[in-house]
This record gives sequence, C-alpha cells and structure tokens, in this order.
Amino acid sequence: MSFGSPESENSVEDSIETREPGEYKVILHNDNYTTMDFVVKVLTSVFNKSHEEANRIMLNVHKKGIGVCGIYIHEIAETKVYIVNQMAIHNSFPLKCSMEEL
Repeated sequence: MSFGSPESENSVEDSIETREPGEYKVILHNDNYTTMDFVVKVLTSVFNKSHEEANRIMLNVHKKGIGVCGIYIHEIAETKVYIVNQMAIHNSFPLKCSMEEL
C-alpha cells in the first residue's frame, strides 16, 4: 500500500515553515503594600536572580512602577507569572505579575 510518492512528501515538508518560539517579558508591577523583601524573595526563588540583581529589579519596580524579571518563551513566562501571583496570594500581598509579548 502506498500513501504517496516520495516526491509529494518532500514538497509538503519543504512547505512547512519552522519558526522560533515567541518571546515574552515577565513584569512585576508596583503596589503600596508588598514588601521589598518579598519582591527580592520572588526574584531570587522564581527567577533565579542573584541577590544584587534582585535588588536592582526590585528598585526598578519601586521607583518606575514596573520591573522586568526576564524574557522567556510563552509557556515558561506563563508558568512564572502564575507562580508569582500564587505566592503573592498565599502571602497576602497584592503584588501583580504579568507577561508581555516582545
């Protein structure tokens, strides 16, 4: 039984375009209640930032209203946003985390 000639299979494969996955930046948003220590804890535990880098990002959140935690493919960014938002809820902080396509 034949499902097509090898030539037709090649033409289908040639027409399939592979693309790099889209990138998303994960952002923390400032509020008036979440402690700076908690933001640093989130950045070190969820985003694997050094203490120094976590402090720098935390200060951006505090002074500029937002801070970029990292750039990831969609699924990883979505997971990190979910983890941060759940940590905030469980610790009774209104900290919000979101993602934005680049």
